[in-house]
Amino acid sequence: MKLTYSPASPFARKVRIAAIELGLIDQIEFVPTTASPGQLKPDYSRDINPLRKLPVLILDDGSTILDSLVIVEYLDAVTGGGRLIPASGPDRWRVKTEHSIIQGMLDAMLLCRYEKLLRPEQYRWQTWLDDQWERAWQGMAWFEARPETFEQGSLNITQIGLACVLGYADFRFPDCGWRDAYPRLHAFNEKMMQRESVKISVPPPA
Repeated sequence: MKLTYSPASPFARKVRIAAIELGLIDQIEFVPTTASPGQLKPDYSRDINPLRKLPVLILDDGSTILDSLVIVEYLDAVTGGGRLIPASGPDRWRVKTEHSIIQGMLDAMLLCRYEKLLRPEQYRWQTWLDDQWERAWQGMAWFEARPETFEQGSLNITQIGLACVLGYADFRFPDCGWRDAYPRLHAFNEKMMQRESVKISVPPPA
């Protein structure tokens, strides 16, 4: 298997953590890939992902699996299923709903990053930027108020995804103050950083 990825991508990091935790990391070849607005990349669009997003898992037969949750779900199934994503019942839908919130938070933070980094300053829309950041910030507040989503049970996709959210906040928005605002998330992140899979997948310094 091959995985298109960037060390800076929180979505790819989620898959890397899952692969390590599931014992599949040595079966995956990591293919460094860039994905940025304005880079059309026709070969990637044609052969890998028409949306030009990453990560994408390329199976040995050449078929592809995307997005990050679907890839994690596939890897989970390869190892028997039910380890990172509950196989059935209410817990399955709860965890997948929690992940949808996490995915939306990461999408919003990435849009903030693009707005500040790529859009010419005279064209930036501060109200829109503030709105996107508020989505991510309120997502943190939502989890802070529901510690049962990340403090209990064995490792799952909610905990992995949340660690990636907080890591991306540190990476791209180091002065946002999330630790002071959300002490339960801070304690959770410190605990997650003790896991080898989380520690070695931290994005390199910008």
